[in-house]
Amino acid sequence: MPELPEVEVSRLGITPYLEQQTVAKVNIHHKQLRWPIPDEVALLEGQVIQRVQRRAKYLLLESAPGTLVLHLGMSGHLKVLPAGTPLVKHDHFELITAAGQSLRLNDTRRFGCVLWQTDDNPLSQLAHLGPEPLSDAFTDDHLFTHSRGRQASVKTFIMDNKVVVGVGNIYANEALFMSGIDPRRAAGRISKARYLKLTQAIRLVLARAIEQGGTTLKDFSRTDGQPGYFAQELAVYGQAGKPCPQCERPLSEARIGQRNTIFCKRCQT
Repeated sequence: MPELPEVEVSRLGITPYLEQQTVAKVNIHHKQLRWPIPDEVALLEGQVIQRVQRRAKYLLLESAPGTLVLHLGMSGHLKVLPAGTPLVKHDHFELITAAGQSLRLNDTRRFGCVLWQTDDNPLSQLAHLGPEPLSDAFTDDHLFTHSRGRQASVKTFIMDNKVVVGVGNIYANEALFMSGIDPRRAAGRISKARYLKLTQAIRLVLARAIEQGGTTLKDFSRTDGQPGYFAQELAVYGQAGKPCPQCERPLSEARIGQRNTIFCKRCQT
């Protein structure tokens, strides 16, 4: 599943083709995704896409009448192709610009979404999201303050989008390892000093992932639709049973919140 860095790299990839471009046509090739694509998306036709933004894992294409909201789900990806390029299987949604570019959402499992919101009718999916982890709103004491009294594991806590957005499974594993915190520990029983280390680790692993993805992002307009995702340099995720990068003890694996969790019993306490 694309996580926040991959979605941000997608935003960087599509922006040069869409921002300040006029939408000539909107085509719905398969209406039923995670939610039905609303008819209001046709309001984009004839409008200029003013900005391409991201909120959590949602991409926001802003225009005067409203905002087109895209989510890649578990298997979705975006591709930019010359208008008129033949469709391929699972191309469900298409936006064609007056400049002759076609933005397409391809989603095998159809868990992604294409939605519409206006200032008067904002989406409930975006209403209760926590701060962006790379923004000033994610303060040094944010996690500590919101963790008090929480009995859930710290890994579950930092993956809660109401607490902070975009810390998916991969980066939760990595940040907890970097900060030396056992992912099984109760969120409410971790000190302020340790939460400061975790906050810094979350910022670092996400920023590094975006930077690495950006450095490989040469041309989003490719037939496979893949925006040059970085080769991830992961310390623990997917490394169960292999030597810990710090102490060389075999890394342990647990199931937390129905997600695989890899950690070092010696280095993470």
